[in-house]
Amino acid sequence: MDVNDLRSVTTLFMFVAFLSIVVWAWKGSRREGFEDAAQLPFVDDLPAAGSQGEKQ
Repeated sequence: MDVNDLRSVTTLFMFVAFLSIVVWAWKGSRREGFEDAAQLPFVDDLPAAGSQGEKQ
């Protein structure tokens, strides 16, 4: 086994890992979690302490 065989095995392993991640991400049961995560930037944060319009 030379270095080219090792490179081929590594490439094949990475391709299988990539396909596994794609299948996991496109699974129907994950849709709700991803939709919730997609809305996170639009959710209003709690106001900071002291920013209620009060004068200091």
